[in-house]
Amino acid sequence: MTAPGMLAFSGRLLRRQVVLSLRRPVEIANPLLFFAMVVALFPLGLGPAPATLASFAPGLLWIVALLANLLSADTLFRSDFEDGSLEQLLLAPQPLYTSVLSCVLAQWLVSGLLLALLSPLFAVMLNLQPEAIPVLLLSLLLGTAVLSLVGGIGAALTVGLKRGGMLIALLILPFYMPVLIFGSAAVQAVITGVPATPHLAILAAMLCFALALAPLAMAAGLRISIDA
Repeated sequence: MTAPGMLAFSGRLLRRQVVLSLRRPVEIANPLLFFAMVVALFPLGLGPAPATLASFAPGLLWIVALLANLLSADTLFRSDFEDGSLEQLLLAPQPLYTSVLSCVLAQWLVSGLLLALLSPLFAVMLNLQPEAIPVLLLSLLLGTAVLSLVGGIGAALTVGLKRGGMLIALLILPFYMPVLIFGSAAVQAVITGVPATPHLAILAAMLCFALALAPLAMAAGLRISIDA
């Protein structure tokens, strides 16, 4: 039997990962519930003043999105490692680059994409200006994709550890900071009347850079973790 081509194999792997994620709804709901609870509790700490909430909304939404992504990073390769399919993935004739990219894309579809799509609702709760909401949505779409790719590197390096969640945070949190800075700055720029295009362009450049290099780092990290 002829082995499937690279694109066909990546498509099947993407579908498999999405189906497996949908069969574990708790893992999908945890980041979303965390996002919702923190946003709902934030006005209790600062007070219900609309102007105060609006001034903190860009940074708050981005920080919570970053932490929610960090919660789901540890599960990226964990189930495949435990059932042995990760070793088969490393032995497959298809490039590991595209395979890990499919895994990250599946994880982003069920976490980062959902967070970005729900962000306008939470932005309204925090009295964010309506003209800033489209920029928030676009920045989160770009930024959460970068966060998922960077988080995948930490997940690959710690997949063989029983408690790798804290180690992932220590490894990748510094690399999350530029995404947080430019993502929240894009939304803040709209509020202050400054064009947000430069910040969004930098986020897009980060995404291109991460797409090119992060799968290579993930592939190397997985080989190190499996061999160890």
